[in-house]
Amino acid sequence: MSKVEIEVNGRLTVGDVEDRLLLVDYLREDRGLTGTHVGCDTSQCGACVVHVDGQAVKACTMLAVQADGSVVKTIEGLAGDGELHPMQVAFHEHHGLQCGFCTPGMIMSAVDMVNRLGPRLDEKTIRSELEGNICRCTGYHNIVKSIAAGARAMGKGMKKAAE
Repeated sequence: MSKVEIEVNGRLTVGDVEDRLLLVDYLREDRGLTGTHVGCDTSQCGACVVHVDGQAVKACTMLAVQADGSVVKTIEGLAGDGELHPMQVAFHEHHGLQCGFCTPGMIMSAVDMVNRLGPRLDEKTIRSELEGNICRCTGYHNIVKSIAAGARAMGKGMKKAAE
């Protein structure tokens, strides 16, 4: 057992965890944050993507003890002040989901994509960046449209924050 201190969605969490406990299991079972999904356990599907210290990470490939001292954001922490994040709004408005299983990981990956590459994303870039995320329902067309729209909306927010 190891003691971990992890800031999750703005709240400091402290507890003892098994050394081999995956971050995804810590978030889901210990913290009750079930928006982070377990899809494949082999880092192929991307359903478990969260942000660790501002970077997208597949939570099924990271141990909770490796996140000790880190800041973790899950899909539950993306919205703020009762308002959905612009990427969440875009997925809703542009029908970027069907069953919804992959959606949290897609959205977290998309936000990371915009944070790294900026809000001007073309279809080829979006599709390339999504290679680590699998959707079995949509064929990706509306996911790509959603990410492009969300990126534009995030860009407008970035401009306002800079002013």
